[in-house]
Amino acid sequence: MQTNTVHSVDQNTSAMYFVHRGAFAALPIVFGYLPIGITYGVLAKQAGLSLTEITLMSVFVFAGAAQFVAVSMMNAGALFVEIVLATFVLNLRHFVMSFSIMNRLRSASLKWKIPISLGLTDETFSVASLYPKEGQKKGGMWFYASMILVSYFAWILGSLAGGLLGEVIPDALSQSMGIALYAMFIALLIPSVRNEWRIGLIAVLSMMLNYIAYKITGNQGWSIVLATILAGASGIWLLPQEEVEE
Repeated sequence: MQTNTVHSVDQNTSAMYFVHRGAFAALPIVFGYLPIGITYGVLAKQAGLSLTEITLMSVFVFAGAAQFVAVSMMNAGALFVEIVLATFVLNLRHFVMSFSIMNRLRSASLKWKIPISLGLTDETFSVASLYPKEGQKKGGMWFYASMILVSYFAWILGSLAGGLLGEVIPDALSQSMGIALYAMFIALLIPSVRNEWRIGLIAVLSMMLNYIAYKITGNQGWSIVLATILAGASGIWLLPQEEVEE
């Protein structure tokens, strides 16, 4: 009995134990990030980015959806300010995710909160949400750090591989990979629509607004920005308010 108790305490306090658990929890993200990162790298190469630019965007941005949108807008000839605004609006959800996770990690020090909030993506946030009690354990913050870092390096590796492949695969094949952008957003949308049908309505509304804005402005960059802002704002009225648990 005493041996089991000591073993349990060691598991709850050992940083290496949580590092291993975090790395294992990140494996599903890794399996998803590698092929999507390769696709991003190929499309970015097609858009005219160098291998260094492709890799550094993943290093400093680490936001798959935003990077895909940025590359797509580059291909469409959008202006720099349009790309920045579109990706900023698209990434506003990261503020909400950060606030949610930080609310669960109130006991953590600031040196942990800042890097963990910077490493949150849709996928890492989802996994972190499945392990809310880890932040309350001594050494538990290593779990989140390990999970995020493993995912982060998988995304960078996939981007680098895609940039390298973009230099050698035929143009016809690299151009056909653009369909992955739509497949990724559909894959992100379907689970949300299953939980709340109004989210599907907002997606349809955003497509209509994008079409109308493009017809009016003749500029694909600004039409994406306007559609994102207006469709996102419609969620205030269309989506039911959730009760906040004390």
